[in-house]
Amino acid sequence: MEKGAQQSIIIIKKKGHGHGHHGGAWKVALADFMTAMMAFFLLLWLLGSTSKEEQKAISGYFTDPGSEYAIGEGGANPGLINMEQPQKESHSEDPIVINQNDKENTQENTQASTTMTEDALKKELERLEREKLEELQKKMQDQIDHDQVFQEIKDQILIDFTALGLRIQIVDKDKRPMFDSGSAHLKNYSDAVLKALGPLLNNVPNKISVTGHTDSTPYGMGAAYTNWELSADRANSARRALTAGGYPEEKMATVQGMGSAAPFLKDDTSAPINRRIAIIVLKKAVADALTNGGNSGIDSSNIIPSPNSRVEPAASKSAPVVEKEPPVHIMTQQEVDEATDRK
Repeated sequence: MEKGAQQSIIIIKKKGHGHGHHGGAWKVALADFMTAMMAFFLLLWLLGSTSKEEQKAISGYFTDPGSEYAIGEGGANPGLINMEQPQKESHSEDPIVINQNDKENTQENTQASTTMTEDALKKELERLEREKLEELQKKMQDQIDHDQVFQEIKDQILIDFTALGLRIQIVDKDKRPMFDSGSAHLKNYSDAVLKALGPLLNNVPNKISVTGHTDSTPYGMGAAYTNWELSADRANSARRALTAGGYPEEKMATVQGMGSAAPFLKDDTSAPINRRIAIIVLKKAVADALTNGGNSGIDSSNIIPSPNSRVEPAASKSAPVVEKEPPVHIMTQQEVDEATDRK
């Protein structure tokens, strides 16, 4: 280099490598992406394990987070998710598409559930009714055992259960009848017993039926007044005594005479015990059937009588209730003697 020539100074800057400080940015982005994907798949898994009702509740919360049903501690009421709180109806205008098969299955399940519920309710009501009738039976038996009114004919009062309800029968006994011979006039002790039974029977809301029965001994040949009329008149006499004792007239379901059609002793139809008054505290279903003309939908095939019980024959076999005085019939002395001896 010549002396005095100008020298050029070259400055070389050394560039450092930035991998230590700036080269990891992609890793942060990847981690964020993986976290978001994991959260997404976790959400899908959670939604897949919930029922449609729970999904609806969750959707309702995000649709209307300010709902009175969705607000609780932490911003959400857990009762909504657990289906313990009512859900606010959605007013979304989006159409809901329901598969026809799903619709039919839902209707069948709803009908089956409703039927099961109705059957269970019916059985529960029947059970409660039975308990009340059993309680009435115990109360009546206790009063019969201790009340002086019943003592004279205590052994002539029979109480049992039939398919129709709780039955109380007051039967005749040799030399101790309920009525005057061949008449619908009550003996004093029979009248007192029926009046005492009135308030007891009124302890339950059930209606009652009153039925009169006679033995098979007929009136004289060609008599216009028969056992049918006599049994109906005796049933009405019993009804009047019950009403006089305090039993409401509107709770009388039926008053009828059966004549000798339903003997207590089928092998001895002329025995005194066949002459009786039967009072049945009717089950509600039976009373409804009688009141509605038999249109209550009762399936008689399901009625099973209690052991040793005798169910009264159908009302269609009974004679109409006679309220008027029987027609006057002039009987021969022989007919009078025979009727008096046998009644």
